[in-house]
Amino acid sequence: MARSLVLDGESLVAPGEIRQATRRFAAPKPGDLIVAKAELALSLDLSIRQFKSGVEPGAIIQRLTDALHQLRRRFHPDVWDVIVPIAQSHPVADYLHQDPLTRWSFEKPRGYSGDARLLDFIYGRPEIEDAVASSSKLGRSIYAYTRNASSSLAVRERRDILARRVDEIASVRPGSTEILAIASGHLREAPLSRALGAGAIKRWVALDQDPMSVGTVARDFVGTPVEAVNGSVKSLLGGRHALGMFDFVYAAGLYDYLPDAVAVKLTRKCVGMLKPGGTFLFANFSPATDVDGYMETFMNWALLLRSEHEMGLIAGESVTGADVKVSVWSGSNRSIVYCEIERTS
Repeated sequence: MARSLVLDGESLVAPGEIRQATRRFAAPKPGDLIVAKAELALSLDLSIRQFKSGVEPGAIIQRLTDALHQLRRRFHPDVWDVIVPIAQSHPVADYLHQDPLTRWSFEKPRGYSGDARLLDFIYGRPEIEDAVASSSKLGRSIYAYTRNASSSLAVRERRDILARRVDEIASVRPGSTEILAIASGHLREAPLSRALGAGAIKRWVALDQDPMSVGTVARDFVGTPVEAVNGSVKSLLGGRHALGMFDFVYAAGLYDYLPDAVAVKLTRKCVGMLKPGGTFLFANFSPATDVDGYMETFMNWALLLRSEHEMGLIAGESVTGADVKVSVWSGSNRSIVYCEIERTS
């Protein structure tokens, strides 16, 4: 890596550093920037003309998403970095940001990417219905596409996988199961858990650094075994919480923002919080996602993408010498990779 990472106060990669975090590239080819700028201009200008001529919005976004994905894949990251702000300042953004999901992601009202409110747009939660209804007709049409894009489908599948794993683990330890969700957001997987509703969960700790998310969880799950805790990667690694041991620990959307060194430290910490037979699960968007270009430009949502191999490397470096079983797999559309580490003794 050419330069050291700048981290924010909570051990996450700062917004301007995401794309630099995993680079191992030679210098860009001469002339690539000129070609990339020209191709970008053609694609964006075509999108404007299509919007003005009444082309179906989903078709416009699909073509644009594909074009941005190919640009990101074909050109050197330094070239991509130059054309991202060009895309963001193009007049087509005025059309795209009528979509409440795209606009929320780009503006970041909570100050960071991928917040729990953004996920509520992806989930189609009742809490965001007014925001969708107050959007323009075009905005609602674009939202109908973005909330069903491959990345959104993968996020909803991730929520369902978490609820299913909770129920599977609780079926083995009914009534005594203890769970820790790191960067829990609004904990939308919990209402899908049959074990929670059946009283098979002893304790479900929801740790998040966003006070609004912590407050939402505390309100929504009052009277249940769910405990809302304000905390971050930094506070967790620093030993500021006496949380105890767990049967299941998971971090669903956090690793997308963690550089490798912090990811290894956090993984090691989480494995150390497992009871014998306990499981740690972490997930990460993968290089196979085909909407990465749109996410990084018009949603201003940059992620550290990791392959199954790279997830396995993080797990391997984290559990050297430990008695564990590691499993790595991809979701149904391969946009998200999962890694589970089971403590076997």
